[in-house]
Amino acid sequence: MKAAVLHSINNIIYEDIEIKPLKEDEVRIKVMAAGICGSDTHKMVSKWKYDLPAIMGHEFSGVVVEKGKDVTKFEIGDRVLGIPFEPCYECEYCLKGEFSLCENHGMIGSKSFGAFAEFVNVKERNVLPIGDMDFEQAAMVEPLAVAAHGVMGIEPNIGDVVAVFGMGTIGMLVVEWLKVAGVKEIIAIDISDEKLQEAMERGCDKTINSLKEDLFEKINEYTNGRGVDIAIECAGSNITQEQCLLVTAKKGKVGYLGIAYKDVHLSEKAFENIFRRELTLKGFWNSYSAPFPGKEWTNSIDFLNQGKINVKDLISHRFDLCDTQKAFNLMINREEPYGKVMILPNKE
Repeated sequence: MKAAVLHSINNIIYEDIEIKPLKEDEVRIKVMAAGICGSDTHKMVSKWKYDLPAIMGHEFSGVVVEKGKDVTKFEIGDRVLGIPFEPCYECEYCLKGEFSLCENHGMIGSKSFGAFAEFVNVKERNVLPIGDMDFEQAAMVEPLAVAAHGVMGIEPNIGDVVAVFGMGTIGMLVVEWLKVAGVKEIIAIDISDEKLQEAMERGCDKTINSLKEDLFEKINEYTNGRGVDIAIECAGSNITQEQCLLVTAKKGKVGYLGIAYKDVHLSEKAFENIFRRELTLKGFWNSYSAPFPGKEWTNSIDFLNQGKINVKDLISHRFDLCDTQKAFNLMINREEPYGKVMILPNKE
């Protein structure tokens, strides 16, 4: 099959590789759409921790074209999506149903070959049906489930005022879930006017460009000096990771979804706010719960199929499989503004 193969940091070669034999409990998926995750691009400018050569791609959907002899839930021709996370089912966290914390997990797209290829082999238990859902929408279920994991975990109340830091893909999807959850007001915070305009169109009530406006003055203005009930960090910036602690009201909650790519050093005031305001801080990793893969995934599929959440307009670029390196260059070098970038290995 053809695949976009990673040979070294940001060195992706479109080439022929041998398809791995299908195991008895696997299905072979013809990949129709696969999204590039922000974590993929960060690995291309820092360090790839896994074996090389590798095939990335952990947000994907497609059609079952072959199945192992032990597979009973799927038939050839079924439209499906893949769940990239492979729990060990044996560690203490898996035994408690806390799959996101599994200590010995596999991961399609890093620890094993992923979906930037014409085909990918996936265990039956890591496949979900999508019905008539558009393949590109289905490839967005993984990041939508990540956002759902954070919003469900922070437990917003009807009437809450919530600040969302970072209007990238995850931030926008967090906004979608917050609207479903019934919060009163969503304040979008970013340094891009274009992203903030998108956030308003998606349903945010107020915006702050923290590069051009005084963040704390605007938060005080919007909340009558009280602060927000919840701050959710989606930018993965050491600046915003501290700012969350400075804008949250007494007894408020802070949720961290963005990955820390640098050391975070807190000012005295930020640290004191944690205990003087009795803040609750929670981190959210991956998107899984019991029964695996969890309501994060099943809710995402249901809400998309019912038209209650919109993800298609977040997709800004589409590339053929042979142009995967160009897609990464676009994102890494910020050659132009982008949202979600899709690789289409088998264009219809």
